[in-house]
Amino acid sequence: MSESDRSEKEPEARGERLLGRAGDDSGALLKRYRRAKERRAVWESHWQECYDYALPLRDAVLHAATPGEKKADRLFDGTAPDAVDQLAASLLSELTPPWAQWFGLTASDRLPAEERDRLAPVLDRIGAALQSHFDRSNFAVEMHQCYLDVVTGGTACLLFEEAPPGEASAFRFTAVPLGQVVMEEGPQGRLDVTFRRSELSLAALRARFPAATLPEDIVHAASDDPELRIGVIEAVVPIANGHAYAAVLDDDERDLILADGRFEMTPFINFRWLKAPGEVYGRSPVMKALPDIKTANKVVELVLKNATIAVTGIWQADDDGVLNPANIKLVPGTIIPKAVGSAGLQPLTAPGRFDTSQLVLEDLRGRIRHALLADKLGQVDAPKMTATEVLQRSADMARLLGATYGRFQSELLTPLVVRAVHILRRRGEIPDLLVDGRVIDLQYRSPLAQNQSQRDARNMLAWLSALGQMGPAAMQALDPVEAARWLGRAFGVPAELIRPAPVAEEGAHVSL
Repeated sequence: MSESDRSEKEPEARGERLLGRAGDDSGALLKRYRRAKERRAVWESHWQECYDYALPLRDAVLHAATPGEKKADRLFDGTAPDAVDQLAASLLSELTPPWAQWFGLTASDRLPAEERDRLAPVLDRIGAALQSHFDRSNFAVEMHQCYLDVVTGGTACLLFEEAPPGEASAFRFTAVPLGQVVMEEGPQGRLDVTFRRSELSLAALRARFPAATLPEDIVHAASDDPELRIGVIEAVVPIANGHAYAAVLDDDERDLILADGRFEMTPFINFRWLKAPGEVYGRSPVMKALPDIKTANKVVELVLKNATIAVTGIWQADDDGVLNPANIKLVPGTIIPKAVGSAGLQPLTAPGRFDTSQLVLEDLRGRIRHALLADKLGQVDAPKMTATEVLQRSADMARLLGATYGRFQSELLTPLVVRAVHILRRRGEIPDLLVDGRVIDLQYRSPLAQNQSQRDARNMLAWLSALGQMGPAAMQALDPVEAARWLGRAFGVPAELIRPAPVAEEGAHVSL
């Protein structure tokens, strides 16, 4: 939580805070965190297995990872990690493409037409300002890590903070690992309740919570040991008119509140790939393909073991008093002594062969790629594709990701843009507007979101072509100007390129 974020808290909302200053009791927060963590424990071994086989280079969930350590010792087949990388990269380019405006602000249909035309250029400029802050921040880097988490573990957490004044961007993002975050569903069924446990050095703790008074023993211990890490638990819980925030030390014996207050919009954006009924955390495509991933990994391991036997072989020798097996090295040019009349060193025939492994392995790899959508979203093997094949692949992609995209739109994209608007509005960089769907609406312009608009535009063009074939009488049913404006909105044409509709003067006669 940065200094600018701390200024967001409203001191008059002290009665609705997560922790009150009357007793300075952090025990209730710690107990709630412990209970939520116990409920999360059933997921941890499952997450760890998914990360071991599909994303081994990320930090571990159950145990602390050491930077630079080997993390792929159990991995023999690279199909799943490659498919996970492709799917995460495809989600980044299809949902939130870097350096491209994947969202926009538009006037609601409830407003009059002349009011919508007047607001359109202003909203386009505001959307461009928002996108500029996203582009100058570390959004693309951290968002890609979140996509890797949601593809592998089924749940991801993005921390959206306000950067200190003077930075190139007003936004600062952090992809929170699954091992640090504990979630609960709020009253509306969303992952609004978030607990994060992190370990900070003394310098980082003072920089993050400058107003906190730390115990003297912790300060002395950290001074003696610069590598000492202090556990901190942060909690964000929805309240009547915002979200309550509190940060405490992870120590049951100490009753120390580092910071507390209120956020209008939660800085933790939690989203899931697939939500099963009755479960809080999401399920991922890697979980669905995990049996095939483990089987393919074991088949490759057995193939490699069989290959070592095929290369070096298994040998037997008679104990004739001359041949010493301990001194034999099977290298080219080696002369092995043997007694006269003895068989010497003889190869042992292997009892069986593993030729069917390739057939099984290709089938397993195909199912893994299909489950992780690598055959739909990844690059095609053929050097050329027809236009029909491109449209069909796009339709299949939209069909397969329809439910997932709807969940991402509700849990990720909408809170992301709304919090960005709130931060820039509070800093005075954009006008005081509210994205509520009644006056200002949110429009998604990512490649995946544009699929439906492009299909509608193709239907419109097909209708126009049919009208043209029916003759001039049929074309009288068409308003060319309004049709051009509708096609411009469908194709995402900037508002300043579309001429506004003329306003009829008061008292003038308008023919129908």
